[in-house]
Order: sequence, then structure tokens, then C-alpha cells
Amino acid sequence: MNRISKKLFRAGLVAAITIGAISAQAEDIKIGVVDVDQAFNATDEGKKVRDELQRKQREAEAEIKPMIERYRALAEEIQAKKFVLSEEALLQKQGEVANLEATIKSRQTELESKLQNDQVLLLTPLQKKLQTTIASIGKEGGFTVIIERNAPFLMYSREALDITDLVVARFNES
Repeated sequence: MNRISKKLFRAGLVAAITIGAISAQAEDIKIGVVDVDQAFNATDEGKKVRDELQRKQREAEAEIKPMIERYRALAEEIQAKKFVLSEEALLQKQGEVANLEATIKSRQTELESKLQNDQVLLLTPLQKKLQTTIASIGKEGGFTVIIERNAPFLMYSREALDITDLVVARFNES
């Protein structure tokens, strides 16, 4: 988001909060703050998803590692033998290195894409459930608004407003 958009967003947010506060003078305002990242990492399901994504990352790295080692070995061999190999043999080795490099790049791109896809597939249901949990707590607790702790417009909040532990406990119950 560019600077002007951020300023407009902040100004709009401040205006909305001010208007909401003025219109809500007769009723109590109850604000909650939740650290969604902390809540995600602290929930049982969040830990399972994180572990699963880390496992998939390790598998991808393990798949690429032998190709990278082969690439390095070939490059070192060319460097060491470039003066003793015939021009034809040197060109053949350089062709092998180029092909292997292209294969590695292609496979890395495929694996990164698959990991991103897996991340979306695993995280989306969890994010929806977390949002539902937060909304439920908001309704049941009579909150006027619940704000994300890491929101760009939140500069400060008292610890007493933090409901992250409540969100984690409720999420784990469901």
C-alpha cells in the first residue's frame, strides 16, 4: 500500500472510530485485542499445521539437495579439469552443468509452488475457524470491537485488553 493510501486508510479508520465513539456515548465501549499469530501458533491445530508445513519443507529440501550436490561436484570437476579435458569433453560437461542447473531451478519452482498451495490448503480452514472463534467471543462478551494486535494502525493497547489466551482456549475446546 502506498503512503497516501495508508494515510487515507488511517484517517478513515480514526474517523470511523471517532464517529462510532460519539454515537456510542450512551453505551459502554468494550475493546478487545488479539494477537492472531500468537493464537495460531498456540492452538493445537495450529501447531499441527506448522509441523506439517515444516515437514513438507524438509522433504522438498531433501529432494533438491542431491541435485545441488551433483551440480557443485560437476562445477568443481570442470574447474579442476578444464585444462586437461578436450574441448569436446569440456563442452559436454558444461552442457551437463547447464542442464542440471535448469532442472534444479525448475524443480525448485515446482516445489515452492506446491508448498505455497499446501500452505493455503492447510491454513485457510484454520484461519476461518479462528475468525469464527473471535467473532463468537466478541458477541458473547459484548465487545464493541476486537482489533488485531499487529494491525498497522494499532500503536498501543493495554495488556488488560488482550483476549488472545481466551481465543486459544476457546479454539482448542471446539
